[in-house]
Amino acid sequence: MGRIALVSGQASPLMAPSGLDAGSLNVYVAALSAALCGLGHDVVVYTRRTGPRAPSRVRTPAGYEVVHVLSGPPKELSEDEATVRVADFARSLRADWHRKRPDVVHAQGCLSGITAVLGAHDTQVPVVQTFHALAVPHREPTVERLLAQTAAHVVAVRTDEADDVVSMGIPRAKVSVIPHGVDLALFTPHGSVAPRDRTRRIVTVGRLLPHQGFDDLIVALSTLDHTELVIAGGSATGHLRGDAEVRRLRALARVRGVASRVAFTGHVRYHQLPALLRSADVVACTPRHGSFGVTALEAVACGVPVVVTAAVGLLDAVAHDQIGLRVPPQDPRALAEALNRLLTHTTRRALLVAAGRERVRARYSWDRIASEMAQVYTAALS
Repeated sequence: MGRIALVSGQASPLMAPSGLDAGSLNVYVAALSAALCGLGHDVVVYTRRTGPRAPSRVRTPAGYEVVHVLSGPPKELSEDEATVRVADFARSLRADWHRKRPDVVHAQGCLSGITAVLGAHDTQVPVVQTFHALAVPHREPTVERLLAQTAAHVVAVRTDEADDVVSMGIPRAKVSVIPHGVDLALFTPHGSVAPRDRTRRIVTVGRLLPHQGFDDLIVALSTLDHTELVIAGGSATGHLRGDAEVRRLRALARVRGVASRVAFTGHVRYHQLPALLRSADVVACTPRHGSFGVTALEAVACGVPVVVTAAVGLLDAVAHDQIGLRVPPQDPRALAEALNRLLTHTTRRALLVAAGRERVRARYSWDRIASEMAQVYTAALS
């Protein structure tokens, strides 16, 4: 494999993650690009220019190049505003690819897929598509179906996503499942640990949204003694004070008598996340639907056992009673029982952590992810 072009219009690998979501597209593109370079590939990432002073091209320390494409005004745009500029972006790609043709193009997200297909239209360069998130429920995925039909190959990040693509009429042989990876140099049991006061600590991570199931955790906490719950993540408004979801969760904590044992950290920088995870006795991931499961894997890589809901995405990441415990979504009683089981059984925690770390190292290293991706690129060329 020679030159690989990644199109990530709305998520630059040079930007910090916009939210406390380990599945952030920024992190994914940066880590995949670096790992591909580590395997000897020439990687160029194309993203929108969002600042007037951003250089046209940047060579990163990891070896990949970032091209800032001028597509509309050099500022952050909404998805609707960026959609209007797709043709401009595609023309820039086409011009660059005529000067130096890539061997394969990998589009990140639906909008980037449209841009990549238009840009590669007359170049005969195969396009590999990763959606990361398919159409919202109750909407016919017409655009996604057309992209999947046009693409040389589709890479799904979860098994259920692959099933959804196949349900669109795409041959199973044209679809691969390659999950998000884990930065095993950053997420490790060794390193700084965030300070703590209580005897036992549960940590949960995610945007402060109702579907995350943080209210279930607060209810479960009310049955656990000498335990604190730390909720790490930014709010929809960007500020904890005055946020409706924060008010709702704090009111629930007061009603349940655990207000003094529930702490909200707000947004935590990605490089500071390992220290917070290491400070926990258990990390809980309790979404009611849709999750990449990466936070759970990062916790396990840090040497911390996890309790997760049997939500889509986490089913792939966490095998029950092998690297963590799974409970039904929206079941605070089952959640409390699972948390108590790990909080009170040190030996069980140690066994899960040992098995989990081995699993994460074997399956979710970025070197492994990049190697599998390179095989997909080779197949797309043929």
